[in-house]
Amino acid sequence: MSQFVDSDENTPLLRDEPRSDDVTDDDYHNRWRSIRVMYFTMFLSSVGFTIVITSLWPYLQKSDESANATFLGWVVAAYSLGQMVASPFFGLWSNHRQSREPLVCSIIINLSANIYYAYASLPSTGDKYHILISRAFVGFGAGNVAVVRSYVAGATSLKERTNAMANMSACQALGFILGPALQACLSFLGEVGYTVDFIYLKLNMYTAPALLAAIFGVINILLVVLVLREHRVDDDGRHIHAINYLAEDEVDLIEDSEETIDHLAVFTSNVLFFIVMFIFAVFETIATPLSMDMFAWTRREAVFYNGIIICCIGFESILVFLVVKMAAQKVGDRPVLLLGLAIIFCGFFILLPWGSHYPKIQWADLKNNSLVSQLSSNSSFEPTGCPYDQTWCQYTPAIYLAQYISSDFLIGVGYPACNVMSYTLYSKILGPKPQGVYMGWLTASGSGARTLGPVFVSHVYTLLGPRWAFTIICIMVVAAIVLLSSVYHRLIAFSVRHGRTIE
Repeated sequence: MSQFVDSDENTPLLRDEPRSDDVTDDDYHNRWRSIRVMYFTMFLSSVGFTIVITSLWPYLQKSDESANATFLGWVVAAYSLGQMVASPFFGLWSNHRQSREPLVCSIIINLSANIYYAYASLPSTGDKYHILISRAFVGFGAGNVAVVRSYVAGATSLKERTNAMANMSACQALGFILGPALQACLSFLGEVGYTVDFIYLKLNMYTAPALLAAIFGVINILLVVLVLREHRVDDDGRHIHAINYLAEDEVDLIEDSEETIDHLAVFTSNVLFFIVMFIFAVFETIATPLSMDMFAWTRREAVFYNGIIICCIGFESILVFLVVKMAAQKVGDRPVLLLGLAIIFCGFFILLPWGSHYPKIQWADLKNNSLVSQLSSNSSFEPTGCPYDQTWCQYTPAIYLAQYISSDFLIGVGYPACNVMSYTLYSKILGPKPQGVYMGWLTASGSGARTLGPVFVSHVYTLLGPRWAFTIICIMVVAAIVLLSSVYHRLIAFSVRHGRTIE
């Protein structure tokens, strides 16, 4: 195991910072081994969300014909709503007990909910509501992200923090890659798939990914129970005590430091994180319906092609994290965050419709439909294009595939930079106190954004179209840039603010 750790330190992504002179080899390696378990937990949390995101819309359509794009927004939002409710609770739990307790509990909820999702189409009625409830519980289990971020923040020195947070985001991006990639690979099962009669299970391209996520959850529980240990270090990397088991003098120090936290910086960080997550929630929610409307893709094509696109964005994100780690060391965290927001603005601005080419209308909905009625009698027929009841389809120019790909590329650069810098800055602003509750609120802020974002975009997109939806997003990004610039001087590390460290 020691050889594994040593070799791991030589990799560019998971390399650890040099240890302090007064830290033993065992303490150092055990600490980073536990941190890597948290990396894996973050990875699985990301997989749990993205492994079904590209197939969620066609799964809804196939399971319940009454489901529309607006209901899709609620289903996507349900995940984040569950996470928003759970994050402060799990964060508070981790402040007073060992981290493995809320982690194991949350992972059990998560894997159970994924199994529920696989059986959501079994009842004869109300399938869309079963899908909604199952995604809400998957999100509730994903509230353990607050525990993960709090643990990593408390187990790393100030010098290690940016790299550790970037590594954690890279693992999250890897899950972002693997989820849609697995969904794309499992699309060979098709919509019919196979039936396992003795457990009443339909195994197809919609249910298999959720069951695979449940298996990953079992592996995660074993790692948390067998490998994870509690660690806490100060800003210089010295062990001060196991997290959640502080001596009285350490408790007094933390209570004193709580009065000196810059609450304006904390509030601003939460607002910025909310905006970043809101924007990305809009992007990931609208990808499948937008591509089906604009490019006349079938459900299977949309799942496959968007899975490939999201997979490529994930690989791109890992490269961005490597660059972010080096850039933050050279210029600092705040300039990287500002640049990331500017790139996101460009990504959504490019996505605005223009030109004289209009999307194909779903002629299955046209009144002059004698041929369509004949084709519809064939169960294999699937109407493609922009639905006729979305009136904006008739006067809004189509988005070109080149626009869509270019926007994906830019957002794939800007979002990961903003994501990792947001909570890296946040953890530095908070200082030495246990950060479980604060990280819970940050995660709740992001989850709130991922709750409202899908609901917002599903309503605005359905009623007004992509021009209005993406214009509003551009305005939000400009507002975030103005906010960041106005409090730029306040977003500094706790120890820098109090003169203990030079930035």
